[in-house]
Amino acid sequence: MIEGLFIPIAYVIGSVSSAIIICRLMGLPDPREQGSGNPGATNVMRFGGKKAAGITLLGDLLKGLIPVYAANMLGVSAELLALTGLAAFLGHLYPVFFSFKGGKGVATSIGVLLGFSWLLGLAFIATWLLVYKVSKISSLSALYASILSPVYAWFITGNIYLVGASVIMMLFLLYRHKSNIQRLLAGQER
Repeated sequence: MIEGLFIPIAYVIGSVSSAIIICRLMGLPDPREQGSGNPGATNVMRFGGKKAAGITLLGDLLKGLIPVYAANMLGVSAELLALTGLAAFLGHLYPVFFSFKGGKGVATSIGVLLGFSWLLGLAFIATWLLVYKVSKISSLSALYASILSPVYAWFITGNIYLVGASVIMMLFLLYRHKSNIQRLLAGQER
């Protein structure tokens, strides 16, 4: 009975926009109306600084981690665990509280992956950090890490449902970063 609530609760938690809430609490402009217009940590960094961006990043990560970790600790099936993670992730991308216009999903996907397996989440973070150290481009780092996440999921968990969820998140992340990909290909990405 309670298992049926994991997916809608995860979606609602994912729908809480850390960027918008943090910016309001810190007296900053609405991130949807500043910079790239994306309600995420990278955009908040542009006009709000490191502190606001760091809190936003943590909030977005936690809203992916908390519902998945709770479901994992309660021993739900791998299929339900994967669906719970996808619900939190899609809540961030398409939040019910903000006209279904959300962020790109990188931090929330990290939280979901950490909830699936700490090692899986850490592999994503390590890849992001390594690519960023070399390129100094956040979007490129996110793209590399997300493309490799299904491979990591396969080798770390070996679970087809968690691999499938990783593939779906990767596809959404690629789609949400299409303008970044175009700028990368043109050599114009900041």
